[in-house]
Amino acid sequence: MPRRASSGPNSTAIIGIVAFILVAALVAMFLMKGSKQKIKGATPLSMSEFLENGNSLRGNEYLIEGTVDQRWPRDNGQLVSLQVNDSEELIGIEIPLSFNGLNIERSQKYAIKVKFREGGVPVATQIERL
Repeated sequence: MPRRASSGPNSTAIIGIVAFILVAALVAMFLMKGSKQKIKGATPLSMSEFLENGNSLRGNEYLIEGTVDQRWPRDNGQLVSLQVNDSEELIGIEIPLSFNGLNIERSQKYAIKVKFREGGVPVATQIERL
């Protein structure tokens, strides 16, 4: 009697499919990490320095990361209070009218690059959702 061909799954094909799935998962993870880039070119804000004398920071740019606590729309932009990541403190940030197309939501994390104007008021120059 002649031998019959094996009808089981081909082990080489199974190994190839598993390898392809692993490579695709690694590429997807790498791309997801790359999409959350932080704003570059700014020094993180020291809340103790801000609370001590915010007016001394005028003209300088800083990076603030935190969660939006409240937001108040205005005719010429909006104002948000941000709970800063490394402290329990809240900071009010003026969002200019140029960011009106950006939907800033409460309880969402943002990285905001600010420039301090006269009186120690931080004004957003760049905003990125984290």
